[in-house]
Amino acid sequence: MNTKRAFLGSAIVVYFIIALEILIMISPFAGFFYSVFNPFLLALAKYPATRWLSAFYLPHMVVPPDGFLKAVRVLGSVLFVAGMLGFFVCALQVYTKKFLKKGAALGGLYSFVRHPQYLSLSVAGLGLCILWPRFLVAVLWVVMVGIYYLLSKDEERRMLRQFPEVYREHMNKTGMFLPRRIENLFPTGSSPGRVIVYLLVATIVIGGAFSLRSYTISHLPLWQRKNITAVSILPEDLPKMNHRMADILKLPEIKKRIDPGKRYLVYVMPINYIMQGLIADTGSEWRLYKHHHSISMITDWIIHPFRHLREGPHHRGHHHTEGMTHTSGVVRRLVFVELKNASNLPEEAFSWNTRRLPRFMADIEFHELKLLKVKDLPPGTGWKDVPTPVF
Repeated sequence: MNTKRAFLGSAIVVYFIIALEILIMISPFAGFFYSVFNPFLLALAKYPATRWLSAFYLPHMVVPPDGFLKAVRVLGSVLFVAGMLGFFVCALQVYTKKFLKKGAALGGLYSFVRHPQYLSLSVAGLGLCILWPRFLVAVLWVVMVGIYYLLSKDEERRMLRQFPEVYREHMNKTGMFLPRRIENLFPTGSSPGRVIVYLLVATIVIGGAFSLRSYTISHLPLWQRKNITAVSILPEDLPKMNHRMADILKLPEIKKRIDPGKRYLVYVMPINYIMQGLIADTGSEWRLYKHHHSISMITDWIIHPFRHLREGPHHRGHHHTEGMTHTSGVVRRLVFVELKNASNLPEEAFSWNTRRLPRFMADIEFHELKLLKVKDLPPGTGWKDVPTPVF
């Protein structure tokens, strides 16, 4: 039994390591993590049947373009913080009882449900599914919930052996993961009923992820013309993009780099946009794992979910703008990515079956239509061949 608990517990640790990929990828440990994890991601991305698992279903690089997607993103932070707080409160209660040898923890949050720690971790994991919305994280969350159920049943057997009368009475008064009054609304009294509830949860979570991806793509701020699709990182830049993109594509240094027979996705962003390394290897300053700002970036990612997308890294001590020409106008960086296996439909630019190869970037002053800098790019991102978000 101890071996089984150790295995299930290890599976939970693995889930949180994978779900916290966003924290690891901006830390100095990114190289070590991806030396182990990236071969698995690449194996998933290799086959059509599993390629979707490495894809993303919510905006991560683009500022959410509408109120609904912004609310979902804020909800992710709320769920994660609330879940972790609940977990630590329950842990304090449990270990206080053990230290003082006062029996089972039955008060506090345990007076409402029998396993508030697992419930709290599930809530935190659901938040992570929003904060780092890779399909793999959502699928593993469903697996983790099943593991929590198995661990909770094992704990209840141990509690009944140690405190048979007290704990049996507690079980009669409380629900397993939800208050008993709510749990009674679901067919959890039998094994088939519990399987049905579990499959329903899995369907809602994974089906919801697919729906959110479809919604996200249909609401991205896009500009489309022939073989070019452009997406604006900041939704308010869409009018500028609509006004200037056609003229930008006619600039000689831009035009000569575009093959009319190929398709391109163009990211339009502030020149100091902090996440550009996920799109292309535009410079060493955007390989965030090589810098020592992990704590501040993690704090922003959770507490200020949109600030890091808008402000750039200047508030963290970065001042480097290689090749930048100072101007009083609006300067935007355009990263041109070649699309493989994509039709001319705008949404195909974001399909998980489409390969994206960075080709070049251009810094442009939009008001005067002035090209400040153009640079050819290597084929990988700042994280080499790691599958990264598309939007």
